[in-house]
Amino acid sequence: MPKDKLKTIYVCNQCGETSPRWLGRCPSCGAWNTMTEDVVAEPAKSSSGRAAAPVRVTGQTSLKPLKLKNVSTTEEKSRIVTGIAELDRVLGGGIVLGSVILIGGEPGIGKSTILLQLCGEVSRTRSVLYVTGEESVRQIKLRAVRLDVPQDNISIVAESDVDEICGLIEQMKPDLVVIDSIQTMRCTDVASSSGTVSQVKESSARFLNVAKTNEIPTFIVGHVNKDGAIAGPKVMEHIVDTVLYFEGDKTLPYRVLRAVKNRYGSTNEIGMFDMTGQGLEEFKQALLEIIRKEQIYIERLYDFSEAGKIQLIRSKGQLLSEEYVPEGIEVKAYVPQDIYGRL
Repeated sequence: MPKDKLKTIYVCNQCGETSPRWLGRCPSCGAWNTMTEDVVAEPAKSSSGRAAAPVRVTGQTSLKPLKLKNVSTTEEKSRIVTGIAELDRVLGGGIVLGSVILIGGEPGIGKSTILLQLCGEVSRTRSVLYVTGEESVRQIKLRAVRLDVPQDNISIVAESDVDEICGLIEQMKPDLVVIDSIQTMRCTDVASSSGTVSQVKESSARFLNVAKTNEIPTFIVGHVNKDGAIAGPKVMEHIVDTVLYFEGDKTLPYRVLRAVKNRYGSTNEIGMFDMTGQGLEEFKQALLEIIRKEQIYIERLYDFSEAGKIQLIRSKGQLLSEEYVPEGIEVKAYVPQDIYGRL
């Protein structure tokens, strides 16, 4: 059997347009410096010289449609509440069954940490499968011990073959799957190295198909490039249900989780965390602990009611209680000097 002939093409990271040669500007979307090199196999050709196409038989299909009225939409059956309030709020109230969630962030920001803590919370009542392509099983175990994560219902495997992973998911049928990370995954029938545009695109599509078919929510970790965007083709962000960014200054302990795309909730919510030696803690609890230790008294604390009116909850001189927890806000301003040299 003759081997497939390989050829080099250039793919636009923004729109997926292909070209046989490198171009400074994509002719389809007009973006600059987005064409990256990729190696693909040419499709097999028939005796006539044309690419062979699969034969479709008229009237034959394995699809079985459902009546829309029979599909359950109750919150108990359609969402998984993680128990991490900041994460649940950003997701719109929990993880929707069958959803594919892409989370990106800089190296060392805490993506693997928050996902392992998520697995621990979900595993209290459900089964979890953690797939790692970057670390060994022992390394994940050491982090789980440091974070004091429940380990009874968490299964872990170190693998990068997408087809093997999809087969394992279909066999185990866990309640939650974590893929860490998509740039290390590889389809053996795609003739290119891991992390290339074609590999990331095909791997994402196969994980998406398994998640939707079996209604298994899947978290996928994605690396970011020097511009701060998730590395890989833009189509990967289009096909997933939710895109999360985990951000923060690595010199400070605070982390911000925000959604730039969410089919099942608002993108106006953010989650704040405090990175500690025992993992990520919700910022509200950390802030409340600081207030308790330092005995900080507040000037005024307001609450925005549903009607849009501002109601005074606590006045000056009263210690903040657990019932009302303030939000931390970082304010940056440029203050120039006047002609007299004063600020």
